[in-house]
Amino acid sequence: MRVGLISDTHGDAAAWRRAMKIFEGCELILHAGDHLYHGAFNPVLPTYDPKELTREMNECAIPVLHARGNCDSDVDQSALQDPIMSPYVFCRLEGLNVMVTHGDSMDKTALVELALAYGVHLLVRGHTHIHGIWEHGPLLVCNPGSPSLPKGDGIPSVGILEEDRVSLYDLGSGGLLAGRDLPGIVT
Repeated sequence: MRVGLISDTHGDAAAWRRAMKIFEGCELILHAGDHLYHGAFNPVLPTYDPKELTREMNECAIPVLHARGNCDSDVDQSALQDPIMSPYVFCRLEGLNVMVTHGDSMDKTALVELALAYGVHLLVRGHTHIHGIWEHGPLLVCNPGSPSLPKGDGIPSVGILEEDRVSLYDLGSGGLLAGRDLPGIVT
């Protein structure tokens, strides 16, 4: 099992194409929201092309499961073929319970409690544009960052779930930023 993890593409078609190079060989992509619109508080990048990103997402050969971000709207949904308006996506991947959400509607503690209540092993979230992986007991939380508008260290990033490990990659160099095994999971 190889699964791409992405969030906060914000209409940047070039960033999506760079991510797709990292996602080669993936069987699935999990998108944690903020698909097409750049957002009122973000700059409009020269690579901002929501129409092209819509086309590329709609033609993506890899299935994508999407959670709704705070910048996603009914207009975005009318452009994209896949459903993007659910605040939470739950899936089971080879015995691994995964929850995907943007993470803007509740604080970190409440989000972790919700995931634990549902027996989630991996929580994929976005919104902050800051990549990271951390543990909360039996739960691994991953924010793949943003491939287009990174904050924190400013490195555009995405993630890969492979077997029982989550890794984050620098879209510029393709280099590994961080990696972590899922805590105590037997798949």
